[in-house]
Order: sequence, then C-alpha cells, then structure tokens
Amino acid sequence: MTSIGGAGMVDWKLAVATATRFVRPGPEISREEAREVVAELRRHAKAAEEHVRAFTRMIPEGTEPEDTPVLVVDRAGWIKANVAGFRELLRPLLDKMEERRGGGAGGAVLGAVGSKVTGVEVGMLLSFLASRVLGQYETFAPATRDLPASAEGGGRLLLVAPNIVHVERELEVDPHDFRLWVALHEETHRTQFTAVPWLRDHLQGEIQSFLDETDVDPMTVLERLREAAQSLAGGRPEGEEGEDGGRSLVEVVQTPAQREILSRLTAVMSLLEGHADYVMDGVGPEVVSSVGEIREKFQQRRARGASRLDQALRKLLGLDAKLRQYRDGERFVRAVVDEVGMDGFNRVWTSPNTLPTKAEIAKPADWIARVHRKAES
Repeated sequence: MTSIGGAGMVDWKLAVATATRFVRPGPEISREEAREVVAELRRHAKAAEEHVRAFTRMIPEGTEPEDTPVLVVDRAGWIKANVAGFRELLRPLLDKMEERRGGGAGGAVLGAVGSKVTGVEVGMLLSFLASRVLGQYETFAPATRDLPASAEGGGRLLLVAPNIVHVERELEVDPHDFRLWVALHEETHRTQFTAVPWLRDHLQGEIQSFLDETDVDPMTVLERLREAAQSLAGGRPEGEEGEDGGRSLVEVVQTPAQREILSRLTAVMSLLEGHADYVMDGVGPEVVSSVGEIREKFQQRRARGASRLDQALRKLLGLDAKLRQYRDGERFVRAVVDEVGMDGFNRVWTSPNTLPTKAEIAKPADWIARVHRKAES
C-alpha cells in the first residue's frame, strides 16, 4: 500500500496511519452496547433491502441482482476502505503526475517533499471526513483481505457505527428509528448500482475521462492538500482564503472538456443522492414512526452549519456542493414522481441517454418533455 506509480506519489500506508491517529474519538459506549448497535445495523440493512425494492420497483420481482457485502465499520475501518478505493480510482491521475514529477519546478519540489509528506496530508483530510460519514456505498471498492467486495469487481455498503450513534445522540431522536432511516438511504445507493448494470461502468468512464483530461501542475495539487491539512492542524487562520476565493480541489481544473464532464457528473450525483433522500423519506412513514421528527432535526443540523474552520474545509473539499446535490436532486425526483409516477421516473435508469442533465435537474419538466413526450410522440 506504500506507493502508486513508479516511486510513488502518495505513501498510502502512512495516510492510513495518520488518519487513524488523528481521527476524533467516537462517542463513549460500552462494549455490550457497541455489539448491540452493530447487530441492529446489520438487521436494518437487511430489512432496508426489502423496503427499498418494494418502494422503488427498480428490481423486477423474482430477480436477484448482484450481491454486495454490508460492513458495519468504525472510523478506522472507513479510512482503510476509502484508501483502497482512492488508490484504484486515482491511479491514472497519479501515474500522470508521477511522469511529470521529474520535470519543471513543481515536479522538482514535489519530488523533494516526497510521498511521505503527501501521505500525511492525505491522512489529515481522511481524519476530518472519517468522523462525518454515516454510511457509504463504495462503488469502486477493490476487495482486500480485511474488506470484502462484490465478486463482479467492486461494491460494498459501509455503515459507520460510531458516527451514527454520535448523530442520533446529538439530535436526541429515537436511535432505532434513526439507524433504520440511515440504512434506507445507503441501501438505496446499493440498489441503484445493483439494479442498473450499466451505471457503475458509465460513472467510472466519466471519472476516468475527467482524470485523463487533467493537466494540473503537481505543485498545485500539493498546495491544495497542504491548505486543507494546515487548516486541520491549526496552521492557517480560520476563514482565510487564497487568491482563488477558496475553490475546491475539483475546481482547480479549468479545461473546457473537464467542465463538460463535471457538469454531467454533477447531474448524476445529484440524481443518486436526491433519489436516496426521497426514498428514505418515502419509505419512512411505513416503517420509521418518527421519520418526520428525524428529517426536521436532520435538516436543521445541516442548515446550522458548523464553525468557520469546518465551513472552509467543506468548501475546499467540495462538500458544500454535495449538500446542494441532496437538495436539488430530491426536488427533481419528487417533481418527476408527482408528474409521471414511480414507473415513469424509473425511465431515468434506461440508459446514459435518459439520465438528466444538470439543467434538467433544475427544471424537471424539461427532462419529462425530453424522455417521456418524445418517446410517446
């Protein structure tokens, strides 16, 4: 795990060690209670599978989609799983940066700094994220000795137990209802990728095209990592922004081709996140009695935001854009289902051509006109 691409741009083993060391401790919980939480999350994941299938109607009755494992992990387990995924997904970009490292001032500086420093900086970012993620469907997850994935080349569902317990306590909601509510969201993501065989390859192709177009000086990427890591370590004043107004890591890239790809990726991610939010609330009233209270308190938590430091890091990492994806995507799904029903909405999964554009996410009627009325004419 110590290198990617030649001599190695990132010491991934050190990234894991750093993230594990600096991640915030989880909530205080007895060993017996922890076992009960893990067991309940596994039960909820299984129950959520049936609820999501019935509500979304994405999987025809009698059909068994690709099986993917469900793992209940702690924060360290989430870190290890994501490092494995990052290594695979970023390999083409890091290989390209490795080739450039020997030439130019940026490459020389990066070579001097070395993969170990970069590994520490990546680890600091992972430590920040590891205490915030409730669950995740890892689409591009390679199987490892400790972390199984689907036999078809990737995919596993992670539920991060300490983070779920932390938020349910913070919101003062029914813990059993909240755990099922979270499981419904993540199970929707698993259903999206297991019920739509082309979706994973399409998304991976878009991401790889985006990375192939990358022509960023290695020093620029290193500086982005350092900005975030220094903020976490207290080495940069809260609220301080660079000359570019605090753009995210993704926004560093400015080529026309990448802006086009990023627009399509934003639309797809808005669809996937919004659909998961819509499903978790749609299933909720039948199986989660306090879903109204949970959603209200959860939305208030999102709206309150956090400290200036936390907000600056969210901007740098692009997490503020992810929150917009939940909101905009859910509005799109709700508007389409209200107009053409669930089966009508499910035409979105027919092919890459029926996915909404970024403009259509904002104007669902345009997607309905393109996909439905065109097909019916």
